Amino acid sequence: MKRTLGLILMLVLVVVAVVPVAAAPDPQIGINVVLNTDITDAALEDLSAFGRVVDVMEDLNALTMKVKSSRLADIRSLSFVAGANPDATRQGSPIDTVAATDFADGLSTWNLDAINVTDFGFGNRQVAQDGTGVYVAVLDTGLMDSWRRYFPEERIAVEYARSFGGGGGERGTVSTQPNKWEHDVNGHGMHVTSTILGYDLGGTPINGVAPMATIIPVKVLNQNGSGWSSVIARGIEYIGDLKAGPLADCPVVINMSLGGSALDAIEKAAIDYAIEQGVIIVASAGNSGTGGMGYPGAYEPVISVAAAGWAGQWLDGSWWYGINVPDPGNPAQYYIVDFSSRQLAGQDLDVTAPGSWIVGPYQLNCGMKNSYYFLSGTSMASPHVAGTVALMAQKNPALTAADAESILEATALYMAPGTQTVYSPYGYPVTYEWGADATGAGLVDAAAALAATP
Repeated sequence: MKRTLGLILMLVLVVVAVVPVAAAPDPQIGINVVLNTDITDAALEDLSAFGRVVDVMEDLNALTMKVKSSRLADIRSLSFVAGANPDATRQGSPIDTVAATDFADGLSTWNLDAINVTDFGFGNRQVAQDGTGVYVAVLDTGLMDSWRRYFPEERIAVEYARSFGGGGGERGTVSTQPNKWEHDVNGHGMHVTSTILGYDLGGTPINGVAPMATIIPVKVLNQNGSGWSSVIARGIEYIGDLKAGPLADCPVVINMSLGGSALDAIEKAAIDYAIEQGVIIVASAGNSGTGGMGYPGAYEPVISVAAAGWAGQWLDGSWWYGINVPDPGNPAQYYIVDFSSRQLAGQDLDVTAPGSWIVGPYQLNCGMKNSYYFLSGTSMASPHVAGTVALMAQKNPALTAADAESILEATALYMAPGTQTVYSPYGYPVTYEWGADATGAGLVDAAAALAATP
């Protein structure tokens, strides 16, 4: 099962002729196994008859194995096995420090204005909350070496930051990789984090949805932006353990801007475990359009997010930080982008947030020059909602995942099925069309959600 970053990228593929090689008749594969009982020595001994157990996750009653592919059906038939599947891939030096401690008084951007967190200009916060006291774990590619040039050090929980690697049955057990979380070369996690916190733009502060939240960077995707379900499960379990331990008295939110075609058993177990500890999980809906939502976003307990754009973004030639989105919100001003995944039968799409042409820090290399890019994808939409949930959890630290989802859906700006012709940044018109399966409850309204949060 493949997981992809919720980000639209253009790739050029070079086809190289190769000599066909016969596939192995019964190759070894890495699998994830979830038990319906506690992990015992007897269960491990029984499983060892089918292959090698390489990693055990006791909190999840789960483990990973290397087995011949033909043995998967035998393992699934064991009475104490709740689920088993092949491990799934998932797609998505000294430096200066930002002087500001937060960006709550920074410039607004159209996307924050659209969800009613800010309004035009400086000193623009439209809500009383700023995320103080809330931890937001960003399970992604990690941060780049240059992160201190974009974010205040005080906002990054370096003591809890982690990197997990391995997975897929190729390298055995999932491992912890010290300090690798801040040596990303992909940039995806940096851009996602910037929507939550805000960022420094050459000395000018740019606002974030929850600029005083504390980010826990958890690297679960490798340097090309892909990874494995078993590794992601380790990251989710780790945050659940933090919530059950040192962060027991603090609200904790997870953002996952990643996804794939089916829900992995071990990933499901990790999500259930973290939510049971009190963690609220937000994830991108995916970029497969009419092909359906990605997982884990489509899993019902997760708050899933589709991607919208604003029709006025490119009309008057204003810079992205100089655009004033009219209030009150008018659904006729917004559209659902064609790549945003639609909900299929059995899937759960909750809400929509800005995910088209969102500006943030994004470096194409590890150089020392700051750079910023427009990116589009449900990856960009998800942190708008994770940040909004952080504001809600600041107001009510006892907020549950089910309560947060219910409030967000009840207060969202309904977007009816329709079509919208908008101008692209290149000056030509583009027409988008969407149905009721594309929007969930509608566009998130942070101010309304906070007003409804007890």
